[in-house]
Amino acid sequence: MSLKITNTLTGKIETFQSLKDKQVLIYCCGVTVYDLCHLGHARSYIVWDVLRRYLIWRGYEVTFVQNFTDIDDKILNRAAQENSSMEVVSERNIEAFKVDMKTLKILPPDRMPRATQCLKGIYSLISDLEIKGSAYAVEGDVYFDIQNDDNYGKLSGKDLALLQEGASGRTNTLEENRKQHVFDFALWKAAKANEPSFTSPWGFGRPGWHIECSTMVREELGETIDIHLGGADLIFPHHENEIAQSETATGKPLARYWLHNGMVNVNGKKMSKSLGNFTTINTLLETSVSPLAIRLFVLQTHYRKPLDFSSDAINAASTGWSSLETALLIGKRFGNVLGWHLDMTSKLNISLKLAEANRAEKESMELFLTNNQTLQDAYYQFIAAMDDDLNTSAALAILFNLARPLKSLSNRLERKEVLDYSVAPFQELQYQWQLLVGLAGMLGFIAEERTSKETNLSEGEIKQQIEARNKAKIARDFSTADQIRDFLKGKGIELIDKSNNVTEWIQR
Repeated sequence: MSLKITNTLTGKIETFQSLKDKQVLIYCCGVTVYDLCHLGHARSYIVWDVLRRYLIWRGYEVTFVQNFTDIDDKILNRAAQENSSMEVVSERNIEAFKVDMKTLKILPPDRMPRATQCLKGIYSLISDLEIKGSAYAVEGDVYFDIQNDDNYGKLSGKDLALLQEGASGRTNTLEENRKQHVFDFALWKAAKANEPSFTSPWGFGRPGWHIECSTMVREELGETIDIHLGGADLIFPHHENEIAQSETATGKPLARYWLHNGMVNVNGKKMSKSLGNFTTINTLLETSVSPLAIRLFVLQTHYRKPLDFSSDAINAASTGWSSLETALLIGKRFGNVLGWHLDMTSKLNISLKLAEANRAEKESMELFLTNNQTLQDAYYQFIAAMDDDLNTSAALAILFNLARPLKSLSNRLERKEVLDYSVAPFQELQYQWQLLVGLAGMLGFIAEERTSKETNLSEGEIKQQIEARNKAKIARDFSTADQIRDFLKGKGIELIDKSNNVTEWIQR
């Protein structure tokens, strides 16, 4: 079995082959740190976190680099609005980003370079392009000459002639008139009055966006890497321009595989800060949505397809995660009763150790499954789903099938039913639980027993509160409805509103 992925560069699903045996070099375009991250960012980084985890699980040594763009017009504009500085705005949002990613259980990159820390490399790359006649300076600005790149447009499929025709009448600014071609892009921007700048061979200024990523790829990983990642909105012009400048400078492919995730939509429109229809990660988490419910929401849709965001979709994911979590935690909650021990899951531990150790654990898992055809089928179906262009939706379906009888057993144990744990079905469920823990862990679903708040409320009292809240909502007494929700939330009870005035609840 081999991993197959959709390569934007060729438009085909291809079998993945790394440049070096069992080693993978990955560069992921990071955020421009002028504001907090929203659900669109969460989608992208959760998806690529799963790709990284899966490669490691399959025995690869993965080097994962993700950058910060810490100088940009948006950052400068935000600093001006706040009467602050570029550095203050950048540092604040870099720290917030790290907190968000940690909360979402996303593995930290191996390295996180910043644009402002790679200026020497930027100067070197621009100079290389000048020497090759592919860059020209105009009054302190430096542009890439796309007419020197016969392959320009190979990633996006854009036709320069059609692009220029479409731009007709819209390019009369002073900057555009200085370019040799309307789609030549800035490698270096001359300093403007009262904005931060850096000294360079072309005078004071700052780097263009595209040259930053090309430089960081080259400095951190080399001239050619295995995989370059990003959102579909980066295909053009950002990734197209990265390819143009990097491959012109080196004469080598920048990346063998280009992977792009689909956008998050709200009411049919892309979620974005510019449209004002975004929900920050922090805001979503403040509503008591579990970070792993967000992960489930993201992974239920194939990474290349649009992801439609709504309260109902998040609530459904919360319910789904609650079910999966119950099954995953059965060993911790009832291990002593069942005779199941946590150390049994060590052979299925999908932790990020050396790839060699992961290969050994995977072999141990396969040996462990040899005597159970049903579980063996589930295991190989899971791998087949992941090998099929990271089909996490199909992989999750397998997890939920494994979880279903475990959740049922957990509920029976919660009710303190008298059961004979020595019979064969319970012993088989032990191995099913072990497999579930291992496969879920590979996707980043690692359940941890949370410290629940004391509710001091019976199930009947909780239902009475929900009924009172529903009556208040019908009467349009939203203040009372909100007070009841907040009261229950303080007791560790999370309400999930469904259609037809149905409200479910989860104890946290």
